[in-house]
Amino acid sequence: MGSLHVDQVTVEFPLGPNTPPVKALSNVQLEIQQGEFVVALGASGCGKSTLLNLLAGFLSPSTGQIKLNGNIVAGPGADRAVVFQKHALLPWLNVIDNVAFGLKLRGIGKSERHEIARKHLKQLGLEAFETHPVYQLSGGMQQRVGIARALASDPEILLMDEPLGALDALTREKAQELIIRIWKESSKMVFFITHSVEEALFMGTRLIVMSPRPGRITHTFDLDFSKKFLAGADARAVKASPEFIGMREQVLKIIFGDEEASGGDHV
Repeated sequence: MGSLHVDQVTVEFPLGPNTPPVKALSNVQLEIQQGEFVVALGASGCGKSTLLNLLAGFLSPSTGQIKLNGNIVAGPGADRAVVFQKHALLPWLNVIDNVAFGLKLRGIGKSERHEIARKHLKQLGLEAFETHPVYQLSGGMQQRVGIARALASDPEILLMDEPLGALDALTREKAQELIIRIWKESSKMVFFITHSVEEALFMGTRLIVMSPRPGRITHTFDLDFSKKFLAGADARAVKASPEFIGMREQVLKIIFGDEEASGGDHV
């Protein structure tokens, strides 16, 4: 069973001589087990993206440590894959070669890496577009290519930084449902950042709410709305249920209260 542990992590960013550093995160403690879909939510400036960058190995903690399957995270690695809000595809490559790019960097031969890429393109409904230039695809399709590329490397954990934030409302809802199904099939750990309370509640098995800077995990909620959807419930019916609406209002009250207490200055 895979697991990720964030142990009393603090992050400070230096500002220069004779200037106190900015504390972005303070004593964050988090554990994610295999098969969990953990969503981070909070006001702008609460440190969600800083935490994701730590998990990815793009940043190092000032104090504390992060372990994935017992190994200290000391930099980027193939055991973690990141899906960004801006898909970061390579425009000079076609769809299948974008998906297979990470495998190519690892020295996997063309035939094998294309076989792996096709599997994930089919999973995401993109098998008919493998030879298309990525710039010919819609925004939603490009984001699916980014997800396929992340899955192709078979990481232990998927790190998703507002991956649906740039999509229109209808495409976003369909993408939510697709990601939930993909997660269920793969049983991977997922750490997902969003600004949408509805999205967080619908997709996650656990929600963490973070305070304004310095970011701390102030509230944790276990969720079962995605399980209801996977069991056959209509997505809109799930989101319209009294239980869902009540939870949404509870979480919004926490976030608005945090913003008011901090003066609303999170830049």
